[in-house]
Order: sequence, then structure tokens, then C-alpha cells
Amino acid sequence: MKIQSSISNNAIVEVQSKTSGPEKVIAKSIKQSEKSTKFAGKDRVEKWFAQAGVYPNYAKRPSQSLDEKIFAKNILKERRKFSNLERILGKALNFCLEETQSDDLDPDWFFSFVNMAEDVYSAQMQEVWGKIFAVESSQPGSFSLNTLQTLKQLTQKDALIFRQAVNLASKRKGESVPKILLGYYRKKSIWSFFKSRSEHQLNLAHFSLSYPDLLALMNLGLIHHSEIETGELDNNQITEWRIAGHSVNFMPKHRGLTLVYFKFTTTGAELSKLINSQKQDAYVTALKQTLVQAFDIS
Repeated sequence: MKIQSSISNNAIVEVQSKTSGPEKVIAKSIKQSEKSTKFAGKDRVEKWFAQAGVYPNYAKRPSQSLDEKIFAKNILKERRKFSNLERILGKALNFCLEETQSDDLDPDWFFSFVNMAEDVYSAQMQEVWGKIFAVESSQPGSFSLNTLQTLKQLTQKDALIFRQAVNLASKRKGESVPKILLGYYRKKSIWSFFKSRSEHQLNLAHFSLSYPDLLALMNLGLIHHSEIETGELDNNQITEWRIAGHSVNFMPKHRGLTLVYFKFTTTGAELSKLINSQKQDAYVTALKQTLVQAFDIS
């Protein structure tokens, strides 16, 4: 005797449909999400190109010949450049300083500045360029064209790295070029010739300046490509430093002590003037703890 199921085919289909419902909803949601992301990506690409006066072929715009499109693009480009210069002028006027020299601005420097500044679109970088012009117009010769060329290459990420380098910078009294002190080492004497080099240095990565960051600054020409050592320090002389916003004096306890540091280039030193540095208490504390083994610190 054949046993027939009391459940109809329609009922089975209905049950299966209900069972697989959540999976279908999820799949549909993922599809819609992918579709919306794709459109969002397209919109983003189109928006950026529109700022350069370029639109996709399918965009609903008045029919134009290629020459007309190029002309419209160039007009938009020149308007944006002019707008950049207007904003930089406004920033420069906000930063204007008292005249300290009678020398007039070098016209070659000025028009080179204009040619570079008109392509600066970021509001943060426009502020930097405005400040540069304000300083240069008041004190001609403060910023070289080489410095402007380097600044033109800086991305916002580079600028943030450089800001942290300036935050950690030190200057010995009477010196103008900043340094980033790492620590010290003690030169070998005849009695310690066979001992390993006695070196005591900080890891700058602990203070938001990693080795890749340092390499980036080196490649940009903002700091020199290798660590530098001072000459042997006089163990009877106190040296005065301004270190990361703190005043620190120290005197060697022994002979043969040498400080180790990264030195800013001329370009790096010029650009460092534009940054209002912030105190770095943790760095100064760690540096003192490193130096106190060989220096009297006050």
C-alpha cells in the first residue's frame, strides 16, 4: 500500500520559501550595499574630476565640441588658481609683521612664489603659504626658493610628521639650526679599547617619530641623512639648551662624552620657523633619564 503525503506541493514550496527568507534578505541587502558602494565610488570619482572641469561622456550637459570643453576646463582651472591666491593673500594679511628691514622683496622670488602658490588648494597649506609670504615681505631672505620647492612637495601627512619633528627639536644657546637629541656615547679610552661602544640613545618611535617617518623627512631634504655627533664635550662647561619646549642645562661628568642627534637641514630650519611647537614632557623626561647617567642636569 502506497502512503501518500498529506502535505501539498504548494505547502512545501511555501515552507521552503519561509525557511530561506532570512538568507534571501541578507543576500539582497549585500547586493544593494555593493551596488550603493559602487555608485558612491563613481560619484566620488566624478565629483573630483568635475572640479577640474572634466565630466563623463554620459553626463547630461550641453553639447560642446572638444575645443569648447578644453576652453571651459582651462577657464575653471584659472579661476581656481586665482581663488587660491586670493585666499593666500587673505592669510598673509592676517599674519602681517612689523617691518624689520628696509630691503624690498626680490621680484624673482615673488613671481616664483606666485607660480607655486596658485597650485596650493588645501586650506591648511594655504595658511602656511600665507604665513611664509608675510614673514618674507617683512624680512626678505627668510625663505629660499629651494625651501618653497620643498614645501610644494609636502603632503598633509608629511606636514604632520615634520610638525612632530619640530616638537622634539632642540637648540643649543646661540645656535639657529634645530637638532633632535637622541642621547650620547662615551668615546673609548685606552683602557676600554676592547669593550663594546658605550652608547645610550632613545628610540624616537616612542615619541611619535618612527624610523620610516625620519626616512621620509630625510628624503624630503628636511633633516640630514645620518646621525651626527658633537665633538667631545668639555667636562668643566655647562651647556644651555632649549629642548622640546623646556630649558635644560647639563655638564658632562666625565671626559670623552659626545652627544648624538639628527640635524635639520637649512630648508628644514627655515620651515621650522612656521610651526608653533608644543612641549613634549615625556620626551624631555626620557632624555633626562638617559643623560643623567653621564651628565649633571639642572
